Amino acid sequence: MTQAPAPAEDAFAADLLRGHTDTIVLGALRTGDRYGFEIYKAIRDATGGDHEIKEATLYATYRRLVKDGLVEAYWGDESQGGRRKYYRITDAGRAVYRTNVAAWVATRDVIDILLDTETSTKGRTR
Repeated sequence: MTQAPAPAEDAFAADLLRGHTDTIVLGALRTGDRYGFEIYKAIRDATGGDHEIKEATLYATYRRLVKDGLVEAYWGDESQGGRRKYYRITDAGRAVYRTNVAAWVATRDVIDILLDTETSTKGRTR
C-alpha cells in the first residue's frame, strides 16, 4: 500500500527558507536593535512557532552580516542581567534588504505564474 503524499505543511521547504536567512534577520532588525536570542524569538513567534531557525545558523548569519557591513554589533549594558550583544541594521543593510525583498517578490510572481496558482491570476490581465 502506498502512503499518501505529505500535507503541504509537512513538505515545508526549510531549505528554501534557509537561503533567505540574511534577509529574514535584516527584516527583524528594521524596527530596531535586538539582541541575538530576541531575533530568534521574533522569527519563531512571527510564524506562530511553526518555524525556527537554528541558533547556530543565526549566530553564523550575525557574524557574516557584521563582516559584510550590513549590521553593526555592540554590547548592551549589564543593568538588566547578563551582558547581551545587540545588532543594528546599517543603511547598507536596509538597501540589501529592499533589494532582496524585491527579488523575492519577482521570483514568487514568476513561480506562481509557472505553477498556475490562484494568486498568479489575481489582478493580472493577459
